[in-house]
Amino acid sequence: MPAVDDFERRVRARLDELDRAGLRRFLRAPSGIDLSSNDYLGLATHPMLKQRMAAAVCEHGCGSTGSRLLRGERECFTQIERRFAQFKGTERSLYFSSGYLANLAVLTALPEAGDVIFSDERNHASLIDGARLSRANRVIFRHNDAAALAGLMRETPGEGQKFIVTESLFSVDGDFAPLAEYARLCRETGAVLIVDEAHAVGIYGERGQGMAGPMAGRRPAPLVSINTAGKALGVAGAFVAGPEWAIEFLAQRARPFIFSTAPPPAVAAALDASLDLIESEPQRRERLFELASYARRRLGVTEGSQIVPVVLGSNEWAVAVAEALQHEGFDVRAIRPPTVPEGTARLRISVNVNLSERIIDSFVDALCAASS
Repeated sequence: MPAVDDFERRVRARLDELDRAGLRRFLRAPSGIDLSSNDYLGLATHPMLKQRMAAAVCEHGCGSTGSRLLRGERECFTQIERRFAQFKGTERSLYFSSGYLANLAVLTALPEAGDVIFSDERNHASLIDGARLSRANRVIFRHNDAAALAGLMRETPGEGQKFIVTESLFSVDGDFAPLAEYARLCRETGAVLIVDEAHAVGIYGERGQGMAGPMAGRRPAPLVSINTAGKALGVAGAFVAGPEWAIEFLAQRARPFIFSTAPPPAVAAALDASLDLIESEPQRRERLFELASYARRRLGVTEGSQIVPVVLGSNEWAVAVAEALQHEGFDVRAIRPPTVPEGTARLRISVNVNLSERIIDSFVDALCAASS
């Protein structure tokens, strides 16, 4: 057998390190009762979305064949962007093939050299990577601590534009950012607020438009919001929404938009159906709130959202409890560093409308047995 070369040896050593730390991940298809996905409203398999998307595939084909600035543009993209902007209450929106790309686009195009990005310490990896790729300076502030942020903004020198970057609903902690306090800081300092609405859009707000929606018309907070369409909306991609001039600049300068092949045109039809259902069936959101509140009470969590963290501590223990629950028919996954801080490995319980109080009771019983 030929000798292993230096590069392969190095990579294998890194994999061994992951094994020793209990951090090796494995791809695993869905199996059992869904308590881990982001399909909060149960729209991913809704017949209306499937029917409209299938019909659109027959009309437009499977692929867009190029970037939107080349041959990949379709009228259906313009139409769904216009509709989402109306839904969000902004002047314009721009559609990207993923939330990750949308966050990279916003943070690499809008902040410039000499600017400062103030980023919550628990922001999603895509926001962290976007800030790192930006030419702006970066300052990390304590999670959801508006007072600490205000102090850092006063202390940080620089004549450039300041940006506050946060999620509205944090993806693994299930808690909410103090957006009203951040908006006040922006008005006082001239800073710009950028809000990732990945886990809030479709659910929160008067019409499900998200938590940043009601502030969308008030400058300078927020400048833009990033709204993932592959979670509560049940499809794929993400909309960046904001004033016309900001969205036009992204279309002209954001590399993830300019140099990416456009999404399949048929997703626009599915997104249109999703917005129809969100606007016409508010009972879906109401039921989600009921189930989330019930799950939090059963798990001993006093406040929060449809995302309920169960912190177990060690990586090995989180994996063992998740595997025990999977054996009982509940699809939950262990969330480990670097997604969460060291020593806080957990189960991320994600409530959706296809559950029931009886299922939640059974799950909590199984969790108590598995973790005892």
